[in-house]
Amino acid sequence: MTLRLSAAQSEALRRRAQAEGASMQDVARRAVEAYIRAHEPEVPLAVLIDQELDRYAGAVGRLGRWQD
Repeated sequence: MTLRLSAAQSEALRRRAQAEGASMQDVARRAVEAYIRAHEPEVPLAVLIDQELDRYAGAVGRLGRWQD
C-alpha cells in the first residue's frame, strides 16, 4: 500500500515524528491503529467478560475471598 499525503500533511507528520523521536512510518501506523480501534463496533460487556473470565479466573477468585 502506498499512502499519498499532501505536502502539508507530510510536513506535519515529519514534525510530529521528530518531536516524538520516532519514524514517520511509526507515527502513521499508530494513527491508523487508533483510528481502527475507535471505529470498531463495540463489543457488549457480557461478551468481553465471557472471553476474559478464564484468563483472570485466579484473580477473580481471590477478589471474591478478599476481606478488609
